[in-house]
Amino acid sequence: MKKLSLVLLVLLVAGSVFAGGGKEGGGGGPLIGIAMPETHVLRWIKDGNQLKAEAEKRGYTAQVQWANADQVTQNFQVQSFLTQGAKAIVIGCITDGIAPVVAEAAKDGVVVVAYDRIISNSADYDYYITFNNFKVGVLQAQSIVAGLDLDKATTAAPKNITLFAGSATDGNAFFFFDGAMSILNPYIDKGVLKVVGPYPKTSADRANFQRIATENWQAPIAKTRMENLLNNDARNVTLDAVLAPNDTLARAIIEALKADAKYRTKLPVISGQDAEFASAMSIKNGEQYSTVFKDTAKLAEAAILLIDQVLKGQPVNIPGAVLASGDLLSIGNTGRKTVKAYLLDPILVTKSNLNVPVNANFFTAEEAAQLK
Repeated sequence: MKKLSLVLLVLLVAGSVFAGGGKEGGGGGPLIGIAMPETHVLRWIKDGNQLKAEAEKRGYTAQVQWANADQVTQNFQVQSFLTQGAKAIVIGCITDGIAPVVAEAAKDGVVVVAYDRIISNSADYDYYITFNNFKVGVLQAQSIVAGLDLDKATTAAPKNITLFAGSATDGNAFFFFDGAMSILNPYIDKGVLKVVGPYPKTSADRANFQRIATENWQAPIAKTRMENLLNNDARNVTLDAVLAPNDTLARAIIEALKADAKYRTKLPVISGQDAEFASAMSIKNGEQYSTVFKDTAKLAEAAILLIDQVLKGQPVNIPGAVLASGDLLSIGNTGRKTVKAYLLDPILVTKSNLNVPVNANFFTAEEAAQLK
């Protein structure tokens, strides 16, 4: 088991305060540490709490920490779990800077599960649980195709779109984008859809992808970039759609658009992800066009079930999840090895089926009442 120096412990405490602290508790069984990346995206707060509840439901002691998008803080938090004798750690990583701590966990025989974000540049863990993130992007783009009725668009009157991507330090951002562009590129190639601003055809065009990426998924960065687009590349055109990779960024983009006179009565078709309540209300009110619902309660349940089965030496069998294979095998590629990636299915949500996350009890009773 790793021993932390006094200085490191002081830094750890400071890091926990910086991160907004954490929660601990449990049923008296082995400790499961839960390291979540941040709190500025609402879903990570929910995920942390759901993981803790699922662990305790199965009799484990659980502790959750949020790292405020700071990798040094998260490393200290994970090392603290190791010092406390954790048998397993769930990590929603910030960057591949977590890899050295994952190596420490491996030396201690601790089970590490990468949660919804792959831990890149590491060969020291075996399990990754997430949604089919390529399909997330496919669904986002399909909603844009439907919202613009692109199959009836012509080269004489092409539709205009601008592209946003998530954080370049989050491997999922590449899958989201590539999934979306697998749908959008044929329309762009036909000339019925025109890209305003930078156009990476796939995430492999790293230079242009970096131009549309949003550091640490920060809404203010997306808002500022949208404002700059409206004053420059999009100044003399009207945007018909915006590929937004998640709800937090979608709402920031909408805020920027609504400040522009061209869009005060009609917004572009704007995608999203995570089914955040504020975006669900925005969809209900006819502003944001779509979101992608990833039932994180099921993801949390699946992650803890995976840990429970591994710790008990049982075969891994997760209802509702498939083991990535074939074309999806690359989802588990860390750059150092291919881990076992278990994938859950995402669901496209528009105004017509807002009842899906409501019926899944994804929202509080008060929130659900407002969406009905």
